[in-house]
Amino acid sequence: MVDGSSSTARVAADLRNRAAATQPGTRLPSSRALMAQFGVGPGTVARAVGRLIAEGVLVTEPGRGTFVAHRLSSASRQAHSDTDWQTVALGEAPVDGRDVAALNQPAAPGVLVLSTGYPSADLQPLAALTAAAVRAARRPGGWALAPAAGLPELRSLLAAAVGADPGDVLVIPGGQAGLSTAMRALAPPGAPVLVEVPTYLGALAAARAAGLHPLPVPTDAGGLRADLLPAAFATTGARLLYVQPTYANPNGTVLEPERRQQILAAARDAGAFVLEDDWARYLALDAPAPPPLLHDDVDGHVVHLSSMSKAAAPSLRIGALVARGPAAARLATVRLVDDFGVARPLQETALQLLGAPAWPRHLNQLTTALRRRRDHLSAELYRHLPQLLPPVLPRGGLHLWSRLPPDVDDAELTARARAHNLLIGAGRPYFVTEPPAPHLRLTYAGANEEQLTAGVRRLRELIP
Repeated sequence: MVDGSSSTARVAADLRNRAAATQPGTRLPSSRALMAQFGVGPGTVARAVGRLIAEGVLVTEPGRGTFVAHRLSSASRQAHSDTDWQTVALGEAPVDGRDVAALNQPAAPGVLVLSTGYPSADLQPLAALTAAAVRAARRPGGWALAPAAGLPELRSLLAAAVGADPGDVLVIPGGQAGLSTAMRALAPPGAPVLVEVPTYLGALAAARAAGLHPLPVPTDAGGLRADLLPAAFATTGARLLYVQPTYANPNGTVLEPERRQQILAAARDAGAFVLEDDWARYLALDAPAPPPLLHDDVDGHVVHLSSMSKAAAPSLRIGALVARGPAAARLATVRLVDDFGVARPLQETALQLLGAPAWPRHLNQLTTALRRRRDHLSAELYRHLPQLLPPVLPRGGLHLWSRLPPDVDDAELTARARAHNLLIGAGRPYFVTEPPAPHLRLTYAGANEEQLTAGVRRLRELIP
């Protein structure tokens, strides 16, 4: 009988279970007793015991016998392990994810949160989501494989939200996944990608993880400086531009109407793609959001990205990429290789939510609450920290972009605030070049009015 036979495996499995159920140091029965118990020969017993000794389940002591090994706790195993070899094997880290991780880290109880990227739980449609999930679970075929591009009905609803053709929609597991897919599909590793400054730090992380090199294009109160794009494309050779035309994160700008055609013309002349991140489409606070750049695109230069997570709940990881032509096929291929498509139960839940009468009611309630919180945070800044009040309030989105005094280090201030149970966002990670001044990103979505007041007062105590 050879090692690895069914008899050896059977004996080893039984002894492994027995060792797990007994105290460390317990002596194993003799080989003769085990042979009788299992009805096997001495070779089978020896091979089974040897296998468990190699696994660390058993130990043998010459002249005394074989015993159940002492089991190390996870902390003990970590203390006794040596993973330094991995540093050599892994080489240089392709991306630093600490800033992105900080955006998604749940806050401990009692911490004031002015830095999250999502509305607080009391602004999420939890009852409607639960009802949608229940209906989704009851749908026939709810656990079957979904089409790779997404459920046709969901693609239609996501398309209608941005005025796109359903056939051009690719369902994705959230906006960050869409950024990762687009960065890898639209430009080869090592290529430059033009980005606004400041810009969403998650987009910078996705670009770097894809092996791309983000290069800055300035912004002002009217959004991206479109007049600088022709020179930027020409001097860098970039064939991809990442832009947030509507309620940009972090500074809340909305692209001026005359710049829309300038961006599209520059992309057309350069033979480049425009990755339009329309993350805040549902978060217009003062007036309806302008139509996406996608509407003005004729020849497929714009790849449009949207997400439901900000308007619904963080774990509703559903969004859409809209593209035409070979770019659409490339995006679909990358997504297919990644995970074969978004889990059907999540798509069914999103479909039920978007199609329910509760969805437009929720959006109305959400934007009303966000407008009230934005105005409250602004009033508290005006009262206690007027130097941090932006000259113009954002017309949508979740954040205020506050310029600090020049002698204040935003990263150091953020660390001190954290030590005082206040979470704020340093501005430095939103730049790919030297920041012109220190900034804070202050979010009004994750705290109620009382907490916003307390947060501003605590921040006032930390700023000289």
